[in-house]
Formats: sequence, structure tokens, C-alpha cells
Amino acid sequence: MDHIEIYVSDLMKTKDFYEFLLVDNLSFEIYQEWSEGISYKKNGFYIVFVQSKNLDEKYNRTNIGLNHLALNIDSHVQLDVLRDRCIEENIVLLYDEKYPYAGGKDHYALFFEDPDRIKIEIVVI
Repeated sequence: MDHIEIYVSDLMKTKDFYEFLLVDNLSFEIYQEWSEGISYKKNGFYIVFVQSKNLDEKYNRTNIGLNHLALNIDSHVQLDVLRDRCIEENIVLLYDEKYPYAGGKDHYALFFEDPDRIKIEIVVI
């Protein structure tokens, strides 16, 4: 995959969230930045966030379209540290009562939501 572009309701909130997640915890770098968007890059893949002008409709992962983003992390320890940091940042965790095996007994992962309620999965590869 080369890139993915996602429209967001509040670029500043999105930027703060994804800099915490992608730059501070998953080794992405800021790739492009302009008044209405930002992108982050790692290993040739980049993800773009653009301020939506259409704020009438809210995102719902059960509608047609994107259900969630799944990104990888290198170790169980790194994922456990990320979970602790998410809790400190008051990020909404999903399926936390089943952590780290909400995706199955052989699937060590963390699930949470971004500011627009897009589900994020971070999985140990």
C-alpha cells in the first residue's frame, strides 16, 4: 500500500492525536503539512488527514467504508507501554476488558478510537 487519505472533523485535534500515536510511539515522521492537512510517513507508506468541509455527517464505522486502521508495533512491551500512555492521555480504549487478546488468543493487540471515533488497532507483528 502506498497511502491512505482520511477526511477529519477537526484537523487540530486529529494532528495532536496522531502525532502522539504515530510520531511519538510508532516511529512515523511528519511528511507533508499544509493549512488544511497533514501526512505522516514510515517505510514508504504515508497516511494523510485532511480537514473536511462537510461536517453534517459524522463518521460511523458500521456504515459502508472504512471500519478501522490496523498498524503494527514491534513488541509486547512496546504495546503495553503504548496502552499506559493512551490511558494517561484519556484515549478511549475499546475491548479493554479483553486486552491484549480481544482479537483472539494469538493476536496481541490494542484497540482504541481517534477523535472522530475511527477505530485504531495496534498489533504486535
